[in-house]
Amino acid sequence: MASGFFALLDDISVLMEQSSVITKSAAKNTAGVLGDDLAVSAAKASSFPASRELPVLWAITKGSFLNKIIIIPIMLALSYYFPKLLAYILILGGVYLAYEGAHGIWGYIFPHSDDENSKVLSESQKVKSAITTDFVLSLEIVLIALSTVQDSPLKVKIFVVTIVSFLATIGVYGLVALLVRLDDIGLAISQNEAPGSFKYKFGNFLIKALPIIVRILSVVGIFAMLLVAGGIFMHNIHILEEIIPFMPQFMKELIAAILIGGLAMLLIDGSKFIISKIKGA
Repeated sequence: MASGFFALLDDISVLMEQSSVITKSAAKNTAGVLGDDLAVSAAKASSFPASRELPVLWAITKGSFLNKIIIIPIMLALSYYFPKLLAYILILGGVYLAYEGAHGIWGYIFPHSDDENSKVLSESQKVKSAITTDFVLSLEIVLIALSTVQDSPLKVKIFVVTIVSFLATIGVYGLVALLVRLDDIGLAISQNEAPGSFKYKFGNFLIKALPIIVRILSVVGIFAMLLVAGGIFMHNIHILEEIIPFMPQFMKELIAAILIGGLAMLLIDGSKFIISKIKGA
Protein backbone atom coordinates (compact mmCIF):
# COMPACT_ATOMS: atom_id res chain seq x y z
CA MET A 1 0.00 0.00 0.00
CA ALA A 2 2.77 2.39 1.04
CA SER A 3 4.90 1.41 -1.96
CA GLY A 4 1.95 2.18 -4.26
CA PHE A 5 1.56 5.62 -2.64
CA PHE A 6 5.26 6.45 -3.08
CA ALA A 7 5.15 5.19 -6.67
CA LEU A 8 2.26 7.60 -7.27
CA LEU A 9 4.29 10.45 -5.76
CA ASP A 10 7.21 9.51 -7.98
CA ASP A 11 4.95 9.55 -11.07
CA ILE A 12 3.65 12.99 -10.08
CA SER A 13 7.17 14.38 -9.60
CA VAL A 14 8.26 13.04 -13.00
CA LEU A 15 5.13 14.49 -14.61
CA MET A 16 5.78 17.89 -13.01
CA GLU A 17 9.41 17.83 -14.13
CA GLN A 18 8.48 16.94 -17.72
CA SER A 19 5.68 19.46 -17.81
CA SER A 20 7.32 22.55 -16.32
CA VAL A 21 9.55 23.40 -19.32
CA ILE A 22 6.86 22.46 -21.86
CA THR A 23 4.28 24.60 -19.99
CA LYS A 24 6.56 27.65 -20.26
CA SER A 25 6.99 27.01 -23.98
CA ALA A 26 3.23 26.57 -24.51
CA ALA A 27 2.50 29.76 -22.54
CA LYS A 28 5.03 31.65 -24.66
CA ASN A 29 3.47 30.37 -27.90
CA THR A 30 -0.02 31.43 -26.80
CA ALA A 31 1.10 34.92 -25.65
CA GLY A 32 0.02 36.57 -28.91
CA VAL A 33 -3.50 35.15 -28.70
CA LEU A 34 -3.68 36.07 -25.00
CA GLY A 35 -2.89 39.69 -25.92
CA ASP A 36 -5.71 39.63 -28.46
CA ASP A 37 -8.01 37.92 -25.94
CA LEU A 38 -7.25 40.68 -23.41
CA ALA A 39 -8.03 43.46 -25.88
CA VAL A 40 -11.24 41.80 -27.10
CA SER A 41 -12.46 40.94 -23.58
CA ALA A 42 -11.69 44.41 -22.18
CA ALA A 43 -13.47 46.07 -25.10
CA LYS A 44 -16.57 43.90 -24.59
CA ALA A 45 -16.63 44.26 -20.78
CA SER A 46 -16.20 48.05 -20.90
CA SER A 47 -19.32 48.46 -23.06
CA PHE A 48 -21.55 47.97 -19.98
CA PRO A 49 -22.60 50.59 -17.40
CA ALA A 50 -20.10 50.97 -14.53
CA SER A 51 -22.46 49.36 -11.99
CA ARG A 52 -22.78 46.24 -14.17
CA GLU A 53 -19.14 45.81 -15.27
CA LEU A 54 -17.98 43.43 -12.53
CA PRO A 55 -21.16 41.26 -12.42
CA VAL A 56 -21.06 40.97 -16.21
CA LEU A 57 -17.33 40.25 -16.18
CA TRP A 58 -17.87 37.49 -13.62
CA ALA A 59 -20.60 35.98 -15.83
CA ILE A 60 -18.22 36.04 -18.82
CA THR A 61 -15.39 34.56 -16.71
CA LYS A 62 -17.61 31.66 -15.61
CA GLY A 63 -18.56 31.16 -19.25
CA SER A 64 -14.86 31.15 -20.17
CA PHE A 65 -14.10 28.43 -17.60
CA LEU A 66 -17.03 26.37 -18.92
CA ASN A 67 -15.76 26.89 -22.48
CA LYS A 68 -12.40 25.41 -21.55
CA ILE A 69 -13.97 22.50 -19.65
CA ILE A 70 -15.84 21.66 -22.88
CA ILE A 71 -13.00 22.38 -25.33
CA ILE A 72 -10.02 20.67 -23.64
CA PRO A 73 -11.26 17.02 -23.58
CA ILE A 74 -12.80 17.32 -27.06
CA MET A 75 -9.62 18.77 -28.59
CA LEU A 76 -7.42 16.18 -26.84
CA ALA A 77 -9.62 13.40 -28.25
CA LEU A 78 -9.67 14.92 -31.74
CA SER A 79 -5.89 15.45 -31.73
CA TYR A 80 -5.51 11.71 -31.09
CA TYR A 81 -8.20 10.28 -33.37
CA PHE A 82 -8.80 12.96 -36.05
CA PRO A 83 -5.84 15.39 -36.05
CA LYS A 84 -6.63 16.74 -39.56
CA LEU A 85 -10.06 17.89 -38.38
CA LEU A 86 -8.51 20.49 -36.05
CA ALA A 87 -7.56 22.81 -38.94
CA TYR A 88 -11.18 22.91 -40.18
CA ILE A 89 -12.46 23.68 -36.68
CA LEU A 90 -9.96 26.53 -36.43
CA ILE A 91 -11.10 27.94 -39.79
CA LEU A 92 -14.76 27.90 -38.67
CA GLY A 93 -13.74 29.72 -35.49
CA GLY A 94 -11.82 32.21 -37.62
CA VAL A 95 -14.93 32.88 -39.73
CA TYR A 96 -16.86 33.72 -36.56
CA LEU A 97 -14.13 36.12 -35.34
CA ALA A 98 -13.91 37.74 -38.78
CA TYR A 99 -17.71 38.13 -38.79
CA GLU A 100 -17.61 39.80 -35.36
CA GLY A 101 -14.75 42.07 -36.42
CA ALA A 102 -16.48 43.05 -39.67
CA HIS A 103 -19.62 43.84 -37.65
CA GLY A 104 -17.54 46.10 -35.40
CA ILE A 105 -16.13 48.03 -38.38
CA TRP A 106 -19.62 48.31 -39.89
CA GLY A 107 -20.87 49.72 -36.59
CA TYR A 108 -18.19 52.42 -36.63
CA ILE A 109 -18.92 53.39 -40.25
CA PHE A 110 -22.70 53.28 -39.85
CA PRO A 111 -23.45 53.90 -36.14
CA HIS A 112 -27.00 53.34 -34.93
CA SER A 113 -28.72 54.25 -31.68
CA ASP A 114 -30.68 51.73 -29.61
CA ASP A 115 -33.91 52.58 -27.82
CA GLU A 116 -34.25 52.02 -24.08
CA ASN A 117 -36.06 48.71 -24.54
CA SER A 118 -33.29 47.20 -26.65
CA LYS A 119 -30.70 48.41 -24.11
CA VAL A 120 -32.42 46.39 -21.38
CA LEU A 121 -32.27 43.27 -23.58
CA SER A 122 -28.74 43.92 -24.80
CA GLU A 123 -26.90 42.87 -21.61
CA SER A 124 -27.66 39.17 -21.89
CA GLN A 125 -27.08 39.30 -25.65
CA LYS A 126 -23.70 40.98 -25.14
CA VAL A 127 -22.72 38.45 -22.47
CA LYS A 128 -23.63 35.58 -24.82
CA SER A 129 -21.66 37.25 -27.62
CA ALA A 130 -18.63 37.73 -25.33
CA ILE A 131 -18.76 34.08 -24.19
CA THR A 132 -19.08 32.89 -27.80
CA THR A 133 -16.08 35.02 -28.82
CA ASP A 134 -14.18 33.68 -25.80
CA PHE A 135 -15.02 30.16 -26.97
CA VAL A 136 -13.29 30.78 -30.30
CA LEU A 137 -10.27 32.46 -28.68
CA SER A 138 -10.11 29.66 -26.08
CA LEU A 139 -10.16 27.15 -28.92
CA GLU A 140 -7.18 28.92 -30.47
CA ILE A 141 -5.30 28.95 -27.14
CA VAL A 142 -5.98 25.24 -26.51
CA LEU A 143 -4.93 24.24 -30.02
CA ILE A 144 -1.70 26.29 -29.89
CA ALA A 145 -0.85 24.82 -26.48
CA LEU A 146 -1.70 21.37 -27.82
CA SER A 147 0.59 21.82 -30.84
CA THR A 148 3.48 22.52 -28.43
CA VAL A 149 3.00 19.16 -26.68
CA GLN A 150 1.89 17.10 -29.67
CA ASP A 151 4.76 14.58 -29.29
CA SER A 152 4.54 14.36 -25.48
CA PRO A 153 2.87 11.58 -23.42
CA LEU A 154 -0.88 11.92 -22.88
CA LYS A 155 -0.50 12.81 -19.18
CA VAL A 156 1.83 15.69 -20.05
CA LYS A 157 -0.57 16.88 -22.77
CA ILE A 158 -3.49 16.96 -20.36
CA PHE A 159 -1.49 18.71 -17.64
CA VAL A 160 0.08 21.39 -19.88
CA VAL A 161 -3.03 22.23 -21.91
CA THR A 162 -5.19 22.43 -18.77
CA ILE A 163 -2.73 24.63 -16.84
CA VAL A 164 -2.12 27.02 -19.76
CA SER A 165 -5.84 27.29 -20.58
CA PHE A 166 -7.04 28.00 -17.06
CA LEU A 167 -4.17 30.37 -16.22
CA ALA A 168 -5.07 32.23 -19.42
CA THR A 169 -8.63 32.76 -18.17
CA ILE A 170 -7.52 33.91 -14.72
CA GLY A 171 -4.85 36.22 -16.14
CA VAL A 172 -6.94 37.77 -18.91
CA TYR A 173 -10.12 38.39 -16.91
CA GLY A 174 -8.15 39.49 -13.83
CA LEU A 175 -6.46 42.18 -15.91
CA VAL A 176 -9.77 43.13 -17.53
CA ALA A 177 -11.36 43.56 -14.08
CA LEU A 178 -8.45 45.82 -13.11
CA LEU A 179 -8.79 47.88 -16.29
CA VAL A 180 -12.54 48.46 -16.08
CA ARG A 181 -12.29 49.57 -12.43
CA LEU A 182 -9.40 51.96 -13.08
CA ASP A 183 -11.59 54.99 -12.34
CA ASP A 184 -12.58 53.58 -8.92
CA ILE A 185 -8.90 52.98 -8.13
CA GLY A 186 -8.12 56.56 -9.18
CA LEU A 187 -10.94 57.91 -7.02
CA ALA A 188 -9.72 55.93 -4.00
CA ILE A 189 -6.16 57.26 -4.49
CA SER A 190 -7.15 60.93 -4.93
CA GLN A 191 -9.84 61.05 -2.24
CA ASN A 192 -9.02 63.24 0.78
CA GLU A 193 -5.75 64.34 -0.83
CA ALA A 194 -4.61 67.95 -1.32
CA PRO A 195 -5.36 69.15 -4.90
CA GLY A 196 -1.68 69.78 -5.68
CA SER A 197 -0.35 66.50 -4.27
CA PHE A 198 1.08 63.67 -6.36
CA LYS A 199 -1.61 61.21 -5.19
CA TYR A 200 -4.38 63.64 -6.17
CA LYS A 201 -2.92 64.23 -9.63
CA PHE A 202 -2.21 60.54 -10.20
CA GLY A 203 -5.73 59.51 -9.09
CA ASN A 204 -7.31 62.08 -11.41
CA PHE A 205 -5.05 60.92 -14.23
CA LEU A 206 -6.40 57.35 -13.82
CA ILE A 207 -10.00 58.62 -13.77
CA LYS A 208 -9.50 60.65 -16.96
CA ALA A 209 -7.49 57.90 -18.63
CA LEU A 210 -10.24 55.23 -18.38
CA PRO A 211 -12.58 56.60 -21.14
CA ILE A 212 -9.57 56.97 -23.46
CA ILE A 213 -8.40 53.41 -22.69
CA VAL A 214 -11.94 52.10 -23.30
CA ARG A 215 -12.13 53.83 -26.69
CA ILE A 216 -8.70 52.51 -27.65
CA LEU A 217 -9.54 48.98 -26.49
CA SER A 218 -12.81 48.95 -28.43
CA VAL A 219 -10.85 49.63 -31.63
CA VAL A 220 -7.95 47.32 -30.68
CA GLY A 221 -10.45 44.57 -29.79
CA ILE A 222 -12.01 44.70 -33.26
CA PHE A 223 -8.67 44.57 -35.04
CA ALA A 224 -7.42 41.89 -32.63
CA MET A 225 -10.32 39.64 -33.66
CA LEU A 226 -9.60 40.32 -37.32
CA LEU A 227 -5.87 39.62 -36.95
CA VAL A 228 -6.46 36.37 -35.05
CA ALA A 229 -8.96 35.31 -37.74
CA GLY A 230 -6.59 36.43 -40.51
CA GLY A 231 -3.74 34.46 -38.96
CA ILE A 232 -5.92 31.34 -38.92
CA PHE A 233 -6.91 31.83 -42.57
CA MET A 234 -3.39 32.54 -43.84
CA HIS A 235 -1.92 29.49 -42.05
CA ASN A 236 -4.65 27.08 -43.09
CA ILE A 237 -5.96 28.32 -46.47
CA HIS A 238 -2.80 28.41 -48.56
CA ILE A 239 -4.48 29.73 -51.70
CA LEU A 240 -4.87 33.09 -49.93
CA GLU A 241 -1.10 33.57 -50.14
CA GLU A 242 -1.45 33.53 -53.95
CA ILE A 243 -4.61 35.66 -54.11
CA ILE A 244 -3.40 38.44 -51.81
CA PRO A 245 -0.37 40.24 -53.32
CA PHE A 246 2.98 40.69 -51.59
CA MET A 247 2.75 42.91 -48.52
CA PRO A 248 3.54 42.69 -44.78
CA GLN A 249 2.07 39.56 -43.18
CA PHE A 250 -0.21 41.43 -40.77
CA MET A 251 -1.73 43.35 -43.72
CA LYS A 252 -2.41 40.08 -45.53
CA GLU A 253 -4.08 38.68 -42.41
CA LEU A 254 -6.18 41.84 -41.96
CA ILE A 255 -7.33 41.90 -45.59
CA ALA A 256 -8.15 38.16 -45.55
CA ALA A 257 -10.21 38.57 -42.36
CA ILE A 258 -12.09 41.65 -43.62
CA LEU A 259 -12.92 39.94 -46.94
CA ILE A 260 -14.10 36.70 -45.33
CA GLY A 261 -15.83 38.54 -42.46
CA GLY A 262 -17.61 40.81 -44.97
CA LEU A 263 -18.74 37.78 -46.98
CA ALA A 264 -20.00 36.09 -43.79
CA MET A 265 -21.89 39.29 -42.90
CA LEU A 266 -23.44 39.41 -46.35
CA LEU A 267 -24.57 35.79 -46.15
CA ILE A 268 -25.72 35.70 -42.50
CA ASP A 269 -27.22 39.18 -42.12
CA GLY A 270 -28.57 39.11 -45.67
CA SER A 271 -30.34 35.82 -44.93
CA LYS A 272 -31.77 37.24 -41.69
CA PHE A 273 -33.05 40.31 -43.54
CA ILE A 274 -34.69 38.24 -46.28
CA ILE A 275 -36.31 35.89 -43.73
CA SER A 276 -37.63 38.84 -41.69
CA LYS A 277 -39.13 40.37 -44.86
CA ILE A 278 -40.78 37.07 -45.83
CA LYS A 279 -42.23 36.69 -42.32
CA GLY A 280 -43.43 40.31 -42.32
CA ALA A 281 -45.06 39.99 -45.71
